[in-house]
Amino acid sequence: MKKTTNLRSLAARLIEQVVDKGQSLSAILPAAQKSLNDKDSALLQELCFGVVRTLPQLDALIGKLMDRPMTGKQRTIHYLLMVGIYQMLYTRIPAHAILAETVEGAVVLKKQSLKGLVNGVLRQFQRRQTELTESLEGQSVNLWHPSWLLKRLQVSWPDQWQQIVQANNLRPPMWLRVNRQHNSRDQWLELLNAREMTGTADILSEDAVRLEKPAGVTQLPGFADGWVTVQDLSAQRCAQYLTPENGEDILDLCAAPGGKTTHILEIAPEANVLAVDVDAQRLSRVTENLGRLGMQAEVRQGDGRTPALWCAERQFDRILLDAPCSATGVIRRHPDIKWLRRDSDIDELVRLQAEILDAIWPYLKPGGTMVYATCSVLPEENHKQMAAFLERHDDAKPETLPGGEKHGLQVFPQELGGDGFFYAKLLKNA
Repeated sequence: MKKTTNLRSLAARLIEQVVDKGQSLSAILPAAQKSLNDKDSALLQELCFGVVRTLPQLDALIGKLMDRPMTGKQRTIHYLLMVGIYQMLYTRIPAHAILAETVEGAVVLKKQSLKGLVNGVLRQFQRRQTELTESLEGQSVNLWHPSWLLKRLQVSWPDQWQQIVQANNLRPPMWLRVNRQHNSRDQWLELLNAREMTGTADILSEDAVRLEKPAGVTQLPGFADGWVTVQDLSAQRCAQYLTPENGEDILDLCAAPGGKTTHILEIAPEANVLAVDVDAQRLSRVTENLGRLGMQAEVRQGDGRTPALWCAERQFDRILLDAPCSATGVIRRHPDIKWLRRDSDIDELVRLQAEILDAIWPYLKPGGTMVYATCSVLPEENHKQMAAFLERHDDAKPETLPGGEKHGLQVFPQELGGDGFFYAKLLKNA
């Protein structure tokens, strides 16, 4: 008889890889889920994302239950305890099952001698849960963010930082983009309703639908045939602001995984699109997405800082630059960002963005349009980056977007809205 997988030990290993070894949870989780059934796969995802989201609180609680932290070869047990406490706080799994499975996790991790410790710490937490959680009230650990990021948000957005943090700590809504080449949004919503699923149309975006309850893509009408794509509302606005037209030469730079490339082609199916990304592995996703939607675009690997190596002297009517950034606007979707990023990363990213902007600007035709976008909420990468760029380039003119300011439009993550994003639309003098 095949032994069932202990999901708690598996979650502990994955969380350790994220926090201590800098691995992306989105990159390592799918491989771990491959051998699991749907139910176990969903639970593993819940445990991993949940612990990574609430990490500072769990750390502080363990600190109150143990004299000293688990280190070295025993570090995985620290994360196993986090998994156990997270379940008690945030899931409906019965306490006896949490205790049994988490203690068994120590055996699977080949830490048989620590079974008693795991059992003792979790039982102590079970008894003292109310007292311990109340002792953390008002402390920054309950905000679930690293101190460097909290400080940056408080300085940059003194009136909005709490709203940003609160939104980051929520589970993200599921947004879809209806392919207008197949159905109007209203037609597709009728197909969705026929499956007894509910979606809400966004007022400002022509193609966007928010699902009332997240669902697997196989449940979505026409997904396999390219009728609909999973894409956040804010990400959809990039192509919307670009306003592509048929017959134009368009560059989608930093294109992976291809959501914006395909959106451009849904809006302007006869545009000549070049999709470029520096990451060959992620670039394969662009090709996959084009294939599912039955679209064609030129796909090339290339570094945005050296465009001469991948497009010679070719120029473009429109350029979409979804720049490498801190991703501080999509933390609710990728909570591991909080632990993968460092304060020192921000200055390095700002320099990289500026290098790409300066390198690609000559490849925009006179009279052309460029949209610069990031999924960041930090001004250094956004408004300040654009102000500096405009000072360096007197042939660039900003176009004010609805609700935006001179240097661009900053949106924050919202409970029922899109992720945190920044957009700037630049016109090149003819």
